Amino acid sequence: MECIEITSMSSRGQIVIPQRLREKLGFIEGEKFIVLGEDETIILKKIKKPSKEELIKKLDALTEKTRKKVEASGIKESDVPNRIHRIRGVKE
Repeated sequence: MECIEITSMSSRGQIVIPQRLREKLGFIEGEKFIVLGEDETIILKKIKKPSKEELIKKLDALTEKTRKKVEASGIKESDVPNRIHRIRGVKE
């Protein structure tokens, strides 16, 4: 069900989301939003914090992608210390 409210902007540019809407949408203090604007329209989109499981899944995928690139490049584990020293400009 649609919920329409009227609000106003403060001198500091702050706009209050009416309590009834906050409660209906489950917004809590400190929530983060993306703000999109065009012409006379502003859209707020709540930023959803990823779950621990989602973060682990993304990290695992990134780790696997990195592992495949390293394997394809022919770099061996024994090459790593020398490459780090070379990049840092440390004399061996």
